[in-house]
Amino acid sequence: MERVLVSACLLGRRVRYDGGAKTSEDELLATWNSEGRLVPFCPEVAGGLPVPRPPAEIEGGAGGAAVLAGTARIVTPDGDDVTEAFLAGARRALDAARASGARVAILKEGSPSCGSLRVYDGTFTGRTTPGQGVTTALLEQNGVRVFDEDDIAGAARHLRDR
Repeated sequence: MERVLVSACLLGRRVRYDGGAKTSEDELLATWNSEGRLVPFCPEVAGGLPVPRPPAEIEGGAGGAAVLAGTARIVTPDGDDVTEAFLAGARRALDAARASGARVAILKEGSPSCGSLRVYDGTFTGRTTPGQGVTTALLEQNGVRVFDEDDIAGAARHLRDR
């Protein structure tokens, strides 16, 4: 039974920047949870950030790969650079995936850590841009396939067809 790394907030854990959760009601995710297949993880908390914490976005609409390459930063609305915490959390997420044998992850869309299709553009105006968060980029670079919470069926197909 293959394990799946999953954003802890999708399982109801109150780890988001605002102290909330984004609990998924997906039946397949609930089944996998009851089977003990899920590895809940919050890279931002694992990287040392508190709950609650200021929101953060990748500067200039860049993606997680640019953060990993050192050409972009993750900042708060006040301009505080929280890049190192995001990088540490991404590395710990990869460690957790490797330790559990997870080759698939289901992560929260839009997050500067976990976004797989889009991230906020760095202006703190609610606008998004296509791209990945730093954790997603690191996982994908290391062979862990990332899906967002709206494509859990796609994750299941990927697991089945491997």
